Amino acid sequence: MLLDLITIVVDDYDEAVEFFTGALGFDLVEDSPSRTGDGRPKRWVVVRPPGAQTGVLLARADGPRQAAVVGEQVAGRVGFFLRVEDFDAARERMTAAGVEFVTPPRSEPYGRVAVFLDIAGNRWDLLGPVEDPPRT
Repeated sequence: MLLDLITIVVDDYDEAVEFFTGALGFDLVEDSPSRTGDGRPKRWVVVRPPGAQTGVLLARADGPRQAAVVGEQVAGRVGFFLRVEDFDAARERMTAAGVEFVTPPRSEPYGRVAVFLDIAGNRWDLLGPVEDPPRT
């Protein structure tokens, strides 16, 4: 068993694809025409971090109810977690690409962490390895 996809509701497919592939370095796995339950056109857009099994389905908001959750899918909490091997390099690359970090980096028992916002305004943790303790 594996978690295949999670959905993030976005305002615009193309802007979301650019953010996830450009700023975060995800791969565009699929971008196919599809239809809503009542037959209107939409797209099936999946991005995924390189080497990961779980992908993110980018779903354009359809109607006022869905538009209301863009950026608020987890009620302002951190709801998504991106683990990287080189925290400093990833943070520098993301910052240079325009990603907004809303907390400075800090060390926690589970690793280095800084909170950033995705294209929709959802909060993510950028997570890196636990720092080695200083040598004395």
